[in-house]
Amino acid sequence: MLQNQRIGVFVDVQNMFYAARNQHEGRLNYGKLLPWVVGDRQLVRAVAYLIRSPEVDQTKFMDMLRRQRFEVRVKDLRVRPDGSTKGDWDLGIAIDTLSLADRLDVVCLVTGDGVFVDLVHMLKALGVRVEVYSFRPSTAEELVEAATAFVEIEPGMLIKGQGGIREQNSTRGDK
Repeated sequence: MLQNQRIGVFVDVQNMFYAARNQHEGRLNYGKLLPWVVGDRQLVRAVAYLIRSPEVDQTKFMDMLRRQRFEVRVKDLRVRPDGSTKGDWDLGIAIDTLSLADRLDVVCLVTGDGVFVDLVHMLKALGVRVEVYSFRPSTAEELVEAATAFVEIEPGMLIKGQGGIREQNSTRGDK
């Protein structure tokens, strides 16, 4: 990795929450995540995309993300007339990464969602390196194949237990 690489980190919080909980019975440690992903490179922007549900108070979690240098983008969970729910940031993440592509050498997508395959191809066509960070068992194979590099999030990046969202330490993990 080059120290002068300009990077942007874009975290699909819901995808990471469910992957960590379902695959590892834990929660991603955001205090370790950003320093681990950035390393010695120059961070241009770090964004965490969150869906707000009315029955869960995420205030402390959002405050912790901000202390870790994440910009927090929030959307409310929508309830459709049939009772089903909808909430994702797929288009928002795509717009943000593409709008910053000319100012970044590397886009780091923290997600396992295969919906981002076309975005990865477009970013690479623009000359941007695309690194995908995720838990291997819950990552779409086509996303792994499309990325310039896939980096598996190891169990050491987790806070074990399925309790509610709490503040997390800001300790640094190593690659």
